[in-house]
Amino acid sequence: MPSVAFYTLGCKVNFYDTEAIWQLFKNEGYEQVDFEGSADVYLINTCTVTNTGDKKSRQMIRRAVRRNPEAIVAVTGCYAQTSPGEILDIPGVDLVIGNQDREQIMTHVKNIQESRQPVNAVRNIMKTREFEELDVPGFADRTRAFMKIQDGCNNFCTFCIIPWSRGLSRSRDPKSIVAQAHQLVEAGYKEFVLTGIHTGGYGDDLDNYRLADLLWELDQVDGLERVRISSIEASQIDEKLLEVLNRSSKMCRHLHIPLQAGHNDVLKAMRRKYTTEEYYAKMQLIRQAMPDVGITTDVIVGFPGETEEMFRAGYDFMKAVNYSEMHVFPYSKRTGTPAARMLNQVDEEIKNERVQKLIDLSEEMQLAYARKFVGRTLSVIPERSAKGSPGRSIQHGFSDNYLQILFSGDDSLQGELCEVKVTEAGVNECRGELVSVSRATAEPRRA
Repeated sequence: MPSVAFYTLGCKVNFYDTEAIWQLFKNEGYEQVDFEGSADVYLINTCTVTNTGDKKSRQMIRRAVRRNPEAIVAVTGCYAQTSPGEILDIPGVDLVIGNQDREQIMTHVKNIQESRQPVNAVRNIMKTREFEELDVPGFADRTRAFMKIQDGCNNFCTFCIIPWSRGLSRSRDPKSIVAQAHQLVEAGYKEFVLTGIHTGGYGDDLDNYRLADLLWELDQVDGLERVRISSIEASQIDEKLLEVLNRSSKMCRHLHIPLQAGHNDVLKAMRRKYTTEEYYAKMQLIRQAMPDVGITTDVIVGFPGETEEMFRAGYDFMKAVNYSEMHVFPYSKRTGTPAARMLNQVDEEIKNERVQKLIDLSEEMQLAYARKFVGRTLSVIPERSAKGSPGRSIQHGFSDNYLQILFSGDDSLQGELCEVKVTEAGVNECRGELVSVSRATAEPRRA
């Protein structure tokens, strides 16, 4: 039986795409083997969001070539899309295919097996207007299903290369999403995470159909308990979306809303589409629509031109928004973006000091948010037994508002909807006691 090994770098969308490509190989009779072993085909799904992403991608390609010089080495993903020439210059690479035409991978592999001629199958993604439909009937992780509903981005933020590697925003056909939703519920999944490069931009290229419309359709899917949006921009949260958050019992009380910077001058230099005032007003509306919502965010620290005063104002703004967690990144130059050419680059040491201050703030806010739920019962879907738990007797899962909760129970609970009373709050993990296992949410969540 021929074998294939995968290595995926980067975001959730890449992991979804790898899962889809695995289905193509599976249908041709391949077995999947470990990347560290010997395989007939190695496929590396690359990332290019930072210069480090490019470097790590090249390392993994070379590692595959060394593992089995006779194997076909195929490279896809964002780095493949933006720099196919650089990749084909690596001796031993047989196929470079970008973020489109991946349904043709098996044809390319068969042709290369016969001819052993390297193939560059990358086309200009800026001309692509159709969402690439690839079937994913199941996931190795049995408890949460990821559903890719959108690809590409129209924003062109000054720090970001992604529109050049993923193309412009393209939405998946709602009928196809709903069909996959039914298929995944049949396979036993109770929670879906809707993902994309710019998930909240879903529907921008469809006639009179937006993310809110899709969420109402998913609300009607019997057997689906929870719908989580992986990330959404503040500017995309409108009246219709607020209504879904308020009225649908399936929407998770957790939203990831990137801020990137807490000062208007920096936001403008980043080419973000909102001011801090607009962002703050949107957070208040979300909290009215969905009490107790956990709001997480991304922040870039030390963007070119960020002064100490701007940073301090941003710090105070983040404290006022009162996130349940922040993902903090030092600004890193991405070759080919306008920000990399900007003057007033911030010193690395200053960046690292600022990052640490925001991580400390994030942990304070995380703990304060978690403490609100001590003594309350939350719905948790266990994903795995906790690392280091004796005899797999402690389960680890996420509540609908994205608290990580550990509680006593065996592996048979994984994938089930458990009611868990929170007994102890922590920065990253809370502890709880199992109250009951049910097929439906115990408490009515909102009026």
